[in-house]
Amino acid sequence: MQGDRPKAYRPLAPDLRRAALEAGLSAYDRGDFFEAHELLEPAWMGTSNLAERALYQGLIKLAAGYVHAVRGNPIGVARNLRGARAHLDTSLRLDPDLATRSGIDLALLLVRLDARLRAIETIADEFAAGRGPLIDLIPEAPAVR
Repeated sequence: MQGDRPKAYRPLAPDLRRAALEAGLSAYDRGDFFEAHELLEPAWMGTSNLAERALYQGLIKLAAGYVHAVRGNPIGVARNLRGARAHLDTSLRLDPDLATRSGIDLALLLVRLDARLRAIETIADEFAAGRGPLIDLIPEAPAVR
């Protein structure tokens, strides 16, 4: 099954992973969620550290959730935000200081993510009634730092 196949591990030096993280977060801050996803992927695939992989994958899924919001796909939004939450929680459990060293308050980000997930549950009817584009109905993307 292809869905169960792990992504290829392509070692990337720590300074290049850090640069990819910074570039990805900058794109995310600008609201360029697709670009953030693309910029973060080499960092995710470039480390064998499980906490670091979970952090990057969580941020990738967070960005992907908002790509789906822009595209009007509520199922994609919810699925990716739930996945982001799971990965970010894993990173926090495995290495509570990892995200902090990158300037990310992961506990606060999880609280913000939980609020978005609760809000998304309440907008399904509004979206179905055609009250506006999905990106206008969901809360704005949570600040990462």
